[in-house]
Amino acid sequence: MKVMAINGGPRKEWNTASMLKKVLEGSAAKGATTELVNLYDLDFQGCTSCFACKLKAGKSYGKCAMRDDLTPVLQRIEEADALVLGSPIYFGCVTGELRSMIERLLFQYLRYTKDHRTSVPHPIKTAWVYTTNCPEESYGNVGYDRYFKENEQLMRFLDSGDPETIFSAETLQFEDYSKVDSEMFDVDARQKRHEEIFPQDLQKAFALGTRLSTKK
Repeated sequence: MKVMAINGGPRKEWNTASMLKKVLEGSAAKGATTELVNLYDLDFQGCTSCFACKLKAGKSYGKCAMRDDLTPVLQRIEEADALVLGSPIYFGCVTGELRSMIERLLFQYLRYTKDHRTSVPHPIKTAWVYTTNCPEESYGNVGYDRYFKENEQLMRFLDSGDPETIFSAETLQFEDYSKVDSEMFDVDARQKRHEEIFPQDLQKAFALGTRLSTKK
C-alpha cells in the first residue's frame, strides 16, 4: 500500500505541511509506504492544451506529454494506492501551483466519451486537506462548502469513489503577529486556538491516514 501526499502550500513546516505529515504518519502506522511532495520545490507549469494525451494512436495517449519536474511525480501518483492533496486557501481557492498540478494529473485521464470518462489504470483513493484563516462557521457564507464539494467531484476522475475532506480553520498565520500588519486579529485567541484546537485537527489528519491505508 502506497500513500502519497502533495503539499500545495509554499511552507514546508507550517499548517498544511503539518496536517499532511500527520496523514502520512497515520498511513505508515498501518504499514503503508508514504511520500510527501512539496510542489513549491518543483519547476513545472499547468496544462498547455497540446492534447497529446488524447491521440488514440499517439505515444502519449493517457499520459501527459509535457516533460518537467512534475513528470516523475505524476508517474508515482499513478502507481500509488491513495493520494492526499493539501493546500491553504488563498482568495477562496487552492494555490495556483496545486491547481496547475491537478490540471496535468486529471486531464491526461479525461476521455471525451459517453460512458467511462477516465483512463486511469487503477482506482486511486483520494482525500483533501485544507487549512484556512476563515472561521468554520463562515464556510457556507463564503462558499467554501460548495468549493470543497466541487474539488471532491474533480477527484472522481481517478475512479476513487467518494473522496474525504478534512480542514483546519482559523489557523495561526504568523509566528509573531506584532511584526505584521494584522490588527484585525485577536492574537491571544488565535494563539489559544492553535494550542488547543490544532492538535485535535492533527489527530483528525492521523485518523484519515489510517483510513486511507486500509484496503477495501
